Amino acid sequence: MSAATLIVGVLALQGAFIEHIHMLNKIPEVKEAIPVRTEEQLNSIDCLIIPGGESTAMALIAERCNMLEPLRAFVQKKPTWGTCAGMIMLAKEATGAKKGGQQLFNGLDVVVNRNQFGTQKESFQTMLHLPEILGEEPFPAVFIRAPVISQIKSDDVKIVGRLEHKHGQTEAETAVAVIQNHLFATAFHPELTSDNRLHQFFVGFALKYKN
Repeated sequence: MSAATLIVGVLALQGAFIEHIHMLNKIPEVKEAIPVRTEEQLNSIDCLIIPGGESTAMALIAERCNMLEPLRAFVQKKPTWGTCAGMIMLAKEATGAKKGGQQLFNGLDVVVNRNQFGTQKESFQTMLHLPEILGEEPFPAVFIRAPVISQIKSDDVKIVGRLEHKHGQTEAETAVAVIQNHLFATAFHPELTSDNRLHQFFVGFALKYKN
């Protein structure tokens, strides 16, 4: 009997989606990795990655393409991973948005603070320990205008990664990776490294929810 496989979608409305697809194509359990721009494509996948990019633009494009409500429905029931801007979009609430706020996909019971570390110039990379999901070997986490989780609103949300160093005005132990049931979110860009362990983790995580 062949091993279980998944069709993994990467939201391709805006942002760094192609790098995620390249990572996914190296994983044997991924039957197909596809860019998702339409409701039809969304309905064809087993799980979804929401990439980094510009969350305000992503929200506006989703609304204009009539994808906002389908995406909200998807994240309520199917495994979804939000990275950087994707973590913002996956949240139920965000602070630091432009005047008037922005639409979100309303999945994670958290408050996310946009651009916690400042501008592009304050971007950084650090070796991040994620022992509960990746074991003892640290992960090369790339933070680019990264958000953080500033408030957790449900006991279902489990912190699996904390930033333990000061960067700018940010104090130690900031939550930068969480799991809530079938949802996973990271504040950094795993697709910008050569390490695909987090993509492998998400595929294994999503397989548990496949009917």
